[in-house]
Amino acid sequence: MPDLLQQQLTWMNFAIFFAWGVVLLLVVLGFVTYAIYFERKVIGWMQLRIGPNRVGPLGLLQSVADVFKLLIKEDTIPRKAERELFILAPVITFIPAFTVVAAIPFTDRLISSDLNVGVLFYVALSGISTIGIVLGGWASNNKYALLGGMRSAAQMISYEIPLVISVVGTVMMTGSMNLRTIADLQAGGFWHWNFLPQIIGFCVFVIAAVSELNRTPFDLPEAESELVAGYHVEYSGFRFAFFMLSEYVYVFAIAGLTTTLFLGGWHAPFPFLDFIPGIIWFLLKFSSIVFFLFWLRATLPRVRVDQLMGLGWKVLLPLSLINIFVTAIYMAIAM
Repeated sequence: MPDLLQQQLTWMNFAIFFAWGVVLLLVVLGFVTYAIYFERKVIGWMQLRIGPNRVGPLGLLQSVADVFKLLIKEDTIPRKAERELFILAPVITFIPAFTVVAAIPFTDRLISSDLNVGVLFYVALSGISTIGIVLGGWASNNKYALLGGMRSAAQMISYEIPLVISVVGTVMMTGSMNLRTIADLQAGGFWHWNFLPQIIGFCVFVIAAVSELNRTPFDLPEAESELVAGYHVEYSGFRFAFFMLSEYVYVFAIAGLTTTLFLGGWHAPFPFLDFIPGIIWFLLKFSSIVFFLFWLRATLPRVRVDQLMGLGWKVLLPLSLINIFVTAIYMAIAM
């Protein structure tokens, strides 16, 4: 009887985790669908254009129509491509992107996985997507795709180093890699948020995160004017959709991570506003970061490769190391 009860509890826990995973996937897919719509609208507004306005009321179904079009388009595979790796690459890119979302705490109770090493979990898994991008470029057997894949590898690996080091200062100050604990320690007003004492780390993190997302002004791996479409030039249909989906899922993840690490998570900016539910504050901060990413795309031109690599190795990396040094001195004096 105890074994039967234990088995039932195991299946019940599995069903709960599975259901939560499905809900999280639907939330992420909904975000991706309408993030694309709002990006077009925001950029259109900034460039004095109308943006999507034909499909559905106010153009709200434009992204849905685009996704449906991608799903029903013919799936082509180049004759001389490495077929198995070509098929596998989009999957390797997407799975880590969705998995890291599970570590993001939306409130103190609304969290998928309360991991003691949440920061390390995010960094470790997000790096796997680089393999999928390089693999897709190489397996396509196309020189433009290969160049895009190699560019992406150089860019993402280079900027992942200052990204990780910039977070170390926050981990040092909080004494934890648990994302919920980091957010909890920022309660009591915006003057307790980590972006103030960690302003250098915050700036380095944001710049490196934009580069990790392969978004303007660091969208060199795609670079339509130079490499046709970069590493996914040979992809079509739902496999191409997987690459695009991964990019916007990482926008979701990085916005949530930035909110948690530096902007107080679900906590209000002033104590007298604590009566407003935490999820509202989280979504407001989260949306501001997403808007900032869209704003950059409408404002800045693409940088050159040498400028990109120079910024990463000569500016961001030294700044992230200086941030750790300053944080250590501050902690030694404060203690």
